[in-house]
Amino acid sequence: MGVLKLSSILHHPTLTTNTVFDNIYCWRLNFILNFMLNIIWLGFFFIAFLTGLYRLFILGEIDVFNDITLATFTLSKTAFEISLGLTGILCFWMGMMKIGEKSGFIEHLTRFLNPLLKRLMPDVPDKHPAFGAMVMNLSANMLGLDNAATPLGIKAMQHLQSINPKKDTASNAQILFLVINTSAVTLFPLTIFTYRAQMGAADPTDVFIPILIATYASTIAGLIAVATVQRIKLYEPIVLCYLAGFSALVGLILFYFSRLDQAAMQQQSALASNFIIFSLIVVFMLGALKQRINVYETFIDGAKEGFQTAVMIIPYLVAMLVAIGVFRASGALELILGSLRSLLISASIDTQFVDALPTAFMKPLSGSGARAMMIETMQTHGADSFAGRLASIVQGSTETTFYVLAVYFGAVGIKKARHAVACGLFADLIGIIVAICIGYLFFA
Repeated sequence: MGVLKLSSILHHPTLTTNTVFDNIYCWRLNFILNFMLNIIWLGFFFIAFLTGLYRLFILGEIDVFNDITLATFTLSKTAFEISLGLTGILCFWMGMMKIGEKSGFIEHLTRFLNPLLKRLMPDVPDKHPAFGAMVMNLSANMLGLDNAATPLGIKAMQHLQSINPKKDTASNAQILFLVINTSAVTLFPLTIFTYRAQMGAADPTDVFIPILIATYASTIAGLIAVATVQRIKLYEPIVLCYLAGFSALVGLILFYFSRLDQAAMQQQSALASNFIIFSLIVVFMLGALKQRINVYETFIDGAKEGFQTAVMIIPYLVAMLVAIGVFRASGALELILGSLRSLLISASIDTQFVDALPTAFMKPLSGSGARAMMIETMQTHGADSFAGRLASIVQGSTETTFYVLAVYFGAVGIKKARHAVACGLFADLIGIIVAICIGYLFFA
């Protein structure tokens, strides 16, 4: 998810029952979040200008402003070309996701996850409608269906708010739900595959298993953090069965691939990723046929959404890519990363991961900003470079914490987030650290 959707989400039909106060509060959170992004975006240009002045008048590099200005033209063109190239890919995969949504796949996930959520949220009454909305939201997130997931998440938060005794303070259940959303287990990171394909990756899905491991780690970290604060009993038999099952599956994947040499690991990871992804497509189609759905028409409806998405992202991608481009062209980005490399070298730490850190730094604040950082890294170093792959893994490891908090809590007028931000950022940190470690294991 990204900030570009915030305005439309806050005016979604599911929010029409909110009070006037809640809508005003949503607007305030929207304003704060956009203000932060405005400062970051302006900062790229101002710092680039100051760095250019330093290089011109102190170092005597007379071409520096030529490079900076050229970057504005080059990156504007690049952003448009990327968006244009994404159109066909997005149309296809958005069409397939629409089939998956209609096939009943989410309904099956709902039934599967419901017993776990009941134990993790003991304050929510049994058979409360919040459970259905929460599981539907999490299931949609797993499939990468952001457009479906966000309204369902807001609806779940509204249900939880109806049983919240302190309306301006986040309840335990609301915090747990939000943190799970910010860690965002995604079984099908469609957007990342799409951008990697557009940037020329030989196998766009070769980061699938590393992303799965990293996002699982961030989710478990967020769950443990919230459980520690709220004293949730994770050792209950049903909870342990779920966690043990998920952990065993991820552990087996990690154990198997860790025993392979680098070439075999990449080859088999790509094979497994592509097999799983195409198998899901077939499962979606079979489920749709079972539901007696017109698969072709459903695909067309989803593909239309893909076209609209591709057009919609052009101005946001231009804004962020140009800002990052002038920041790099001025030498400011390399100055920061170079200083960090020197520090790491002095501590005898490998520095290959440093080029992917801008994506990690931007991720908690802005989905569109982190996406632009990932694209810029792939463009500079190559989609199949270590930095390009690692930036993709980092992008898929967590969600945009402050965005999710602003939308979900803002929708119900919550002022006091309590430990939600700290637990969400902790999950982000663990996800990024694991992403770096997994990146080294698979691609270094």
